[in-house]
Amino acid sequence: MSEKNKQSLLFEPMDQKVVFKRLLRYTKTHKRLLTFAFVLLMLGTAAQILGPIIVKIFIDDYLTPRIFDFQPLFLLGVAYLGLHLSSVVITYVQLFLFQKIALQIIQQIRIDVFAKVQNLGLAFFDKFPTGGLVSRITNDTETIKDLYVSVVSNYVQNIMFLIGVFVAMFYLNVQLAIFCLFILPVLLILMQVYRRISSKFYAEMSEKLSQLNTKINESIQGMTVIQIFRQEKRLRREFETINDEHQKAWLKSIKVEGLLLRPAVDFISIIALILVLSYFGITSFNSPVEIGVLYAFINYLDRFFEPVNQMMMRLSIFQQALVSASRVFRLLDHSEFAPTKIGQDTPIIEKGEVEFRNVSFSYDGKYDVLKNISFSANKGETIALVGHTGSGKSSIVNLLMRFYPGVRGDILIDGVPIESYENEEIRKKMGLVLQDPFLFVGTIEDNIKFYHHSLSKEDVIDAAKFVHANPFIESLPGGYQAKIGERGSTLSSGQRQLLSFARTIALNPSILILDEATANIDTETEAEIQKALEKMRKGRTTIAIAHRLSTIQDADQILVLHQGEIVERGTHQELIQYGGLYHKMYLLQQGDPKEIESITTKELA
Repeated sequence: MSEKNKQSLLFEPMDQKVVFKRLLRYTKTHKRLLTFAFVLLMLGTAAQILGPIIVKIFIDDYLTPRIFDFQPLFLLGVAYLGLHLSSVVITYVQLFLFQKIALQIIQQIRIDVFAKVQNLGLAFFDKFPTGGLVSRITNDTETIKDLYVSVVSNYVQNIMFLIGVFVAMFYLNVQLAIFCLFILPVLLILMQVYRRISSKFYAEMSEKLSQLNTKINESIQGMTVIQIFRQEKRLRREFETINDEHQKAWLKSIKVEGLLLRPAVDFISIIALILVLSYFGITSFNSPVEIGVLYAFINYLDRFFEPVNQMMMRLSIFQQALVSASRVFRLLDHSEFAPTKIGQDTPIIEKGEVEFRNVSFSYDGKYDVLKNISFSANKGETIALVGHTGSGKSSIVNLLMRFYPGVRGDILIDGVPIESYENEEIRKKMGLVLQDPFLFVGTIEDNIKFYHHSLSKEDVIDAAKFVHANPFIESLPGGYQAKIGERGSTLSSGQRQLLSFARTIALNPSILILDEATANIDTETEAEIQKALEKMRKGRTTIAIAHRLSTIQDADQILVLHQGEIVERGTHQELIQYGGLYHKMYLLQQGDPKEIESITTKELA
């Protein structure tokens, strides 16, 4: 299946019957509690159904013939009150149990979705907007929760009640009860028509809500850029457009609800009441009509339509939940996983020696971003990757970290194909420091020991001292327990980078990957970091991406990439003497006006 088809499946609605059956499967682990809740539900329903029959007995057997014996009337009154009180208690308990089960189920669904997202490959996140994922994990699962809490328990209760009402109706008058059965197909047709029409609107609403979340997430993360370029009005217009489309979808659903839900049911109930009263009126011409039977039948008819109304009013929640569940299950069924181990062996990374053999790679399956890349890095060596933007430097790192599938050629670690290693082994033996480090909400200590929660306080301090982060950490209020805001927003760029170094050192990796790791650090701090890097690189294989060539002059080998190919390789001095692309890049960074003037745009292309 093509990538385009894989992505389109994420947005296609699933068959609603399949979705509903799949939702019901989550109840299997709660069989015992559900069975107990159902027993209580039947007892509560029976208590509610018997109430009108007791009133009917009182009217026909005692009130109409004017028999007022204290004992039987007292027993009838006690029975009526007892049924009512027991119904209240039982209804409360069974509703509590149903909602408890519902909350446990939705909790499990959220865990399943979150776990699935964490196991998807980076290729998926490159194409799927973050806001859309957040919407599916939060908004859609919240809507599913409403299905279990407000709809399923209500439907089960009302269906049981309707069955009890029909049993009571047949007990009172078989012919009239059979007539009332014909109301059910009319109501079912009405529900089916509503579901078919409303499903389109709810799918549109969910998609527009997902787009709203995406726009909000994007705007908040890019607020600095938005304000710098004064694009607040444009972003607001874009947000208003999506919000307006979401509102229109809501209005369409409201119009459908206003026509096909309660008004339509109320109309059917009035027609049914007219027909029932007409039946009793016509019957009275030929034979006497028991007032108690008339009261009980009309009472049951009224009770019959109230649960129907409740079920119809919850159809909108039911429909929204099915659409949301469809979106969630599409995500759960998505198969674009991160690359995993192949084979039965479980090798261990010891030396950390890296080799690329004729490696080619494409993100989209059409255009190769890497072409026949070959190099090797032994233990203790530093290999630097340089080149213009888009030359393929980060792609090499992504493949070494095994973030993407579809690699052509061989990537070896300690002479073993990278596919043979467990992901856990690769992540445990590779330390990655990015140009823009990601810090999590929590304390300084939590972020340093993010990879190893079992690290002692002493190990955390040692890691911080190793990268010269200890002085600034101790200057913060709370020291290592100082709170960090989202993405480390309360710290400077240099401080975030130092913590990222400390976090990597705490991992003690065999292979060290540096993606322009000193880009956001001031000159004075960089000098200290360079000293720390020298210690970090000792005994480790280091792959370093660099834009500032001054930071990798001591590298054992420098690979110069251009349009996905290695065009030059050697030490700094060798490449300077060669006078090629590296030499020109170096001169540009040195800022020698005479040399720069001699380098034309054509030569750099």
